[in-house]
Amino acid sequence: MSPTADDHEVEDHAKGRIISDAPLSRPVPVALRYDPDFTPATVRFVFPGNIEWSFPRALLETGLRAPTRRGDIGVWPCGRVQTVVEFHTDDGVAVVQFDTTALLRFLKHTYAVTASISP
Repeated sequence: MSPTADDHEVEDHAKGRIISDAPLSRPVPVALRYDPDFTPATVRFVFPGNIEWSFPRALLETGLRAPTRRGDIGVWPCGRVQTVVEFHTDDGVAVVQFDTTALLRFLKHTYAVTASISP
């Protein structure tokens, strides 16, 4: 967990792999962010170019175990060690594969922060 300006914020980093029709996938660094003071039920994935997607933390958590979708974002397990996050835009779809352990670690950090600020 990276230190941030606010002790309650979480910022982890993960390598995603952009999946496309090309023969090889492309790695992409992704900042995984959570700020319970700003949006307590929301996680944010920030891609290079400051492209940010916000969606419910529960969607990410559920999608690690079973396919789920809400609005423009879908999440589902891909085998035993990968998770796919699909982002829909007017321009098309971006499919990004992550190591499930990185996403689980991020969720663990978000719940630890939430527990530390609960009354």
